[in-house]
Amino acid sequence: MTSRRLVLSLAAGLLAAGFVSPALAQPSKLLNPAALTEQAPATYKAKFETSKGTFVVQVTRAWAPVGADRFYNLVKNGFFDNGRFFRDIAGFMVQFGLNGDPAVNAKWRGARIPDDKVTQHNTRGMITFATSGPNARTTQVFINFGDNSNLDGMGFAPFGRVVSGMEVVDKLYSGYGEGAPNGAGPDQMRIQTEGNAYLTKSFAKLDYVKKATIEK
Repeated sequence: MTSRRLVLSLAAGLLAAGFVSPALAQPSKLLNPAALTEQAPATYKAKFETSKGTFVVQVTRAWAPVGADRFYNLVKNGFFDNGRFFRDIAGFMVQFGLNGDPAVNAKWRGARIPDDKVTQHNTRGMITFATSGPNARTTQVFINFGDNSNLDGMGFAPFGRVVSGMEVVDKLYSGYGEGAPNGAGPDQMRIQTEGNAYLTKSFAKLDYVKKATIEK
């Protein structure tokens, strides 16, 4: 029993010091995307506690059911926790949704979901999944800073909106701008493969999610 306590104490200490990834320290459903397919409620709120303050997203499932379900499962299972707001372009949008653990990112990279029909507009405060093409959404989302309705015709389907704390979203660090290779910001592929180790070393000013939860 004494040795077991010692091992648990050591693991806790290493986690606190940042030497053990959350996914390894806590065997996580995040390593099995196929298990995270719970249907979301018709409406729900997700609270994001960040390094700049708190904001709340209200999701309406009817707007984009597939995206709403994926977002629900990501929030509920801690995917966004400790993740950085890695792409923040003033006046346009802020993007997040890559995990700090490369092992988790590797599992979700191919966990694509089919497209939703676009029923809402990409206007200020609306949250939408990023995508690289048809049926290619995975975990990355963005919040619109202004009227980006031009994205509607490109298949970007909003599934919710920020209902409180938009002033917090506005204050998230945007100094790095567009990501590599088109700008001075982080390289998304390096985030995928190196996680927060890369971001904390090279982009230390980025704001981040402390914890995201589904509000009861």
